[in-house]
Amino acid sequence: MQIKLAKNYGFCFGVKRAIKIAENSKNASTIGPLIHNNEEIKRLKINFNVDTLNDVSEVNGVKKAIIRTHGITKDDLEMLQQSGTDIIDATCPFVTKPQQICEEMSEAGYDVVIFGDKNHPEVRGVQSYAKNGAKVVLSVEDIKSLHLSNKIAIVSQTTRKVDEFLKIVNYLTINYKEVRVFNTICNATFENQDAAKELAKEADIMIVIGGKNSSNTKQLFNIAKDNCFDSFLIENENELQNMWFKNKKLCGITAGASTPDWIIEKIIGKISKIKV
Repeated sequence: MQIKLAKNYGFCFGVKRAIKIAENSKNASTIGPLIHNNEEIKRLKINFNVDTLNDVSEVNGVKKAIIRTHGITKDDLEMLQQSGTDIIDATCPFVTKPQQICEEMSEAGYDVVIFGDKNHPEVRGVQSYAKNGAKVVLSVEDIKSLHLSNKIAIVSQTTRKVDEFLKIVNYLTINYKEVRVFNTICNATFENQDAAKELAKEADIMIVIGGKNSSNTKQLFNIAKDNCFDSFLIENENELQNMWFKNKKLCGITAGASTPDWIIEKIIGKISKIKV
């Protein structure tokens, strides 16, 4: 069986930056998981004594606090600043951008719309910067249920599907007088999604590697599944099942933006030994 990697996959700029920051900040604590990959979080704990706090309320007594890649809410940041702890900001710059846009556009009198998952930490953080609040949507149907003014600014969660974002933008531009569109989907997301789609079309089986709580990994899995029925999302090599590979000739592999190379290499190594 042939194994083929997607042209683009794995660690993005923001995650690489955050991991390096954490490795250089031994004995620190992150506000929430630094990234959405449990295996890498374990490695940082074991090798660098980087702990994970549930939220900012647990920061008392912590000497060094790292802000996760997804960022935190404006209120949590203010609490952190008042705590007296040493703050190390690992927020991805591509996440900081929509935070700034939401703040500026809301102050300018625009209704702010965010395309994304309202329960995702990145979206909660971005939403908190809108002066009068922001509406979070996942579809055109969600937009139709809102009462919006004729001045709208829209941003996106960095890891969403581009075509879904464009559907919402198209609806807004047709139905509202002034729409400011800020494409805040990360370039790495574009590239990984396009590469996953291309590979899934030719593969007999697709293995998508990454945290099951990771938004961008779940998006990759959905794209793979749309183009290759036998697609599977796993976090480590122990989840592989030999029966998946029966009568398969080409195994495609992609990985989410929070997936380190060492996990990918372990999984490839195990797949290469499977005899079916």
